[in-house]
Amino acid sequence: MKKILITLFQLAVTVAVLYWVFHDPNKRAQMKLALQLADYRWIVAAICAYGIVELSAAARWQVLLKVQGINLSIPRMSGLFFIGMFYNQFLPGGTGGDIIKSYYLLKETPDKKAGALLAVVFDRIIGLVALVAITGTLIGLRYDFLSQTTETRQLLWILLVVLGVSIAGLLTTFVVTGFKLFHSLPLRFPGREKLIEVSAAYHLYARHWRATLVAFGSSIVAHLATFATFLSVAYSLRANVKIVDFFAVMPIERTISAMPISFAGIGWREKVLQIMLHGVCGVPEATAILIGSLSFLIILICCLPGAIVYFFYKPSGAVAHVKLREMEKEIAVLEHGISETE
Repeated sequence: MKKILITLFQLAVTVAVLYWVFHDPNKRAQMKLALQLADYRWIVAAICAYGIVELSAAARWQVLLKVQGINLSIPRMSGLFFIGMFYNQFLPGGTGGDIIKSYYLLKETPDKKAGALLAVVFDRIIGLVALVAITGTLIGLRYDFLSQTTETRQLLWILLVVLGVSIAGLLTTFVVTGFKLFHSLPLRFPGREKLIEVSAAYHLYARHWRATLVAFGSSIVAHLATFATFLSVAYSLRANVKIVDFFAVMPIERTISAMPISFAGIGWREKVLQIMLHGVCGVPEATAILIGSLSFLIILICCLPGAIVYFFYKPSGAVAHVKLREMEKEIAVLEHGISETE
């Protein structure tokens, strides 16, 4: 029931925000004109840029798996990666792909289940750390530029709050891990098992710091290539915006659209870009909205191969596809097992 209510809430928010963004007939007419005048050669560049995102993220995951002593064949590793990419876009919450990827990885590595799960956990963590690093740098350098108007300043403060919470969470896990404080947490403490997972991942990847640095570098490349995807779409719509200005805006869009209050950030992505690109870069509002929608469409197209892979993928340790709920249960059992051994 809780999941149903959350899904209904996300659906309601998505519909409401989409109406808010697209209800103006004048803006829709401007969007139509912008599409007619677009230079679609830049769309090819956008697809290539997102290809770099996928290659960088795949390289990061391969490095993290090798630290765990997991050496999957390139077809198997690529297949699992694309399945995760697809479902992270199409399932509510943005982490459903991790569950499916984790489940199939467990079937491929029955003798290294804990390591397989920790690799997926740390894949998320290192991506977050890289985004926090990029965001902090860009905000520090371009704060005055981003806070030019009341609306852009409000979005900037939302970003700073989320950034502060993220940094506090990361620091908390570092402290708890460093001093092994999770042993003193009550057994029913909310998130205790997740915290122990993170702690175990920290310990392992800290010992393999060179591989961790490579994974961090791959994450930086992936995030910047995502920004370049959106920038290429902006140029295709003939938006006259400087690269440094556009990149300064992107962490705000990335952070707010990642919040699980709508499906895959639909609607919020367009609204944030409408406010930010128009307010600080002078991009027409209709064009800014289109930048968000077309960029998301390109990401979906680039992730679609994951659906084809999922349809044909046959895990080594499973004979048929299972429901997401059953995957969650099996992963939860493993998470509990990790917490018991720590």
